[in-house]
Amino acid sequence: MARAALLWLWAALGPGLGAPRYRPVWDSLDARPLPAWFDRAKVGVFVHWGVFSVPAWGSEWFWWHWRGEHRADYERFVRRRFPPAASYADFAPQFTAHDFQPREWARLFRRAGASNIRYGLYHSLLEWFNPLYLSDKENGFKTQNFVLKKTMPELYDLVLKYKPDLIWSDGDWEAPDSYWNSTSFLAWLYNDSPVKDTVVVNDRWCNNCSCRHGGFYNCADKYKPGTLLAHKWEMCSSIDKLSWGYRSNMHIDEIMDIASIIEELVQTVSFGGNYLLNVGPTKEGVIVPIFQERLLALGRWLDTNEEAIYESKPWRVQMENSTETVWYTSKGAVVYAIFLTWPQNSVLKLSSPTPSPATQVRNLKEKDLMHF
Repeated sequence: MARAALLWLWAALGPGLGAPRYRPVWDSLDARPLPAWFDRAKVGVFVHWGVFSVPAWGSEWFWWHWRGEHRADYERFVRRRFPPAASYADFAPQFTAHDFQPREWARLFRRAGASNIRYGLYHSLLEWFNPLYLSDKENGFKTQNFVLKKTMPELYDLVLKYKPDLIWSDGDWEAPDSYWNSTSFLAWLYNDSPVKDTVVVNDRWCNNCSCRHGGFYNCADKYKPGTLLAHKWEMCSSIDKLSWGYRSNMHIDEIMDIASIIEELVQTVSFGGNYLLNVGPTKEGVIVPIFQERLLALGRWLDTNEEAIYESKPWRVQMENSTETVWYTSKGAVVYAIFLTWPQNSVLKLSSPTPSPATQVRNLKEKDLMHF
């Protein structure tokens, strides 16, 4: 699959949890407590960067579309931009990363709200056009040559070499966990790996796993449950609304504005989720200015409102009954009402809280107190 080179970062606030022995079955694996740092973090940055950043057109699924249902459009594009008979593999030497500045990326992500960075790795279980995978698929996934020779060795190597805080699995949808050997890998990860006490994983480990199994639920890209879930979940979104990787043909009206980004973040955290916001760098390793601007604007908002986001918990009410512009979070005895548009006549009416004479009301921006 073409979405293999990714970096994933979260604001990290606290240590992980120890764990007992876990068996390679979902009932046992799903009983593992989620390491506490992940729920506390709330805000993450997703990065899609790979060979698809060379053509930088259409989406990060460039190779799939080029060989699939949009073949004619992609063929025309390749003929205009690249030498005759160019293949996807021919793009690889142009993935130069000449301008990649990892320390600058880290500074940008901190300013965007990831204060103490932990990192994760994206991993796709499948590869669209790998001959071993296609052979296993042709055999109805009764053989496992691709898994045994490529997928699992690669996963174990990633963990042992890079010791990630999170594994964001993908490419799961065509085959069952018995083909992927997912439960065996996760049992090793939780019991014996060098990150066994701190690592977090998502739910994309088989064709029947999403929203059912895993450390936290993705369920689907840009997932919005619209209600409070019993299981930890994540909403991943992209500043470019039409692609996860960088594309040179994006237009300004296809870019999320900062108000929409903040609204997604607030709604997600109010319902108990984490927010993962994506950018796609260029083939040289540049995060283009419009993406930087959106990340920095999010960071400025968090500078003022971080108390209501980081380490918060859902309150008994998630949004005000009379409006969808006021969302609630909580931290101990403190309740935060986050309003996304300034109230009419500068009067904010909240029907959900039940104040007492001892109740204090503070504006996080102005730091002033009001008493009932």
